[in-house]
Amino acid sequence: QVQLVESGGGLVQAGDSLRLSCAASGRTFSDYAMGWFRQAPGKEREFVAAISKNGLMTYYADSVKGRFTISRDNAKNTVYLQMNSLKPEDTAVYYCAADSATAQRMSVRRPVGYGMDYWGKGTLVTVSS
Repeated sequence: QVQLVESGGGLVQAGDSLRLSCAASGRTFSDYAMGWFRQAPGKEREFVAAISKNGLMTYYADSVKGRFTISRDNAKNTVYLQMNSLKPEDTAVYYCAADSATAQRMSVRRPVGYGMDYWGKGTLVTVSS
């Protein structure tokens, strides 16, 4: 079992930055590709970003490319999502997920998020205009 706990969400204004963290415990963190997904009220879950097990490969949704950066620290069992230039349309609950497959497959699985091994409970990000 892997437990994932997200933190760092909050209420910010458009143009601000936030950094989300996802702390993992349980099995070997580096055995998993890690990703961030989000779900806005009334909308379907959306892939945001994924990072490979060794941190060398990253994948992003077009909607966040150039603004968000995913990173991981395997020594700290933590994955991060640095979010810059936030927009009101970024408002959502952000979920951390672990996948024993690859980050690339995490980014293209359909339905979105299908087959993830573990999920966190999410952290709310609200961006006001």
